Amino acid sequence: QVQLAESGGGLVQAGGSLRLSCTASTRTRTLTNYVLGWFRQAPGKEREFIAAITWSEGRQYVEEKMKGRFTISRDDARKTLYLQMYNLEPEDTAVYYCAAKIRAMSEYSAWGQGTQVTVSS
Repeated sequence: QVQLAESGGGLVQAGGSLRLSCTASTRTRTLTNYVLGWFRQAPGKEREFIAAITWSEGRQYVEEKMKGRFTISRDDARKTLYLQMYNLEPEDTAVYYCAAKIRAMSEYSAWGQGTQVTVSS
């Protein structure tokens, strides 16, 4: 069981940057067999996938339309996942969630509480 806690959200002007963090804790003290990802959900819209990373190899998967503005990374020593966002647009306003799943599974089973990102025009 993995517990996740996001931080770093806030209010930013259009064109600005923001870095979100997600700290993971697990009784096994290792995330080797996990994939961690970022999702977001805007008001009135469905949750959408942003990016994911395999914790052991650091292999990254970024949604096509997010490439170039969003990057995902992780720090194993800190057990922290990051989402760096550049050139933010008002359309990026949403609650951002990190999530974790065991690599062999198709569904994410652990979710953070979310952090609000608001981009003003």
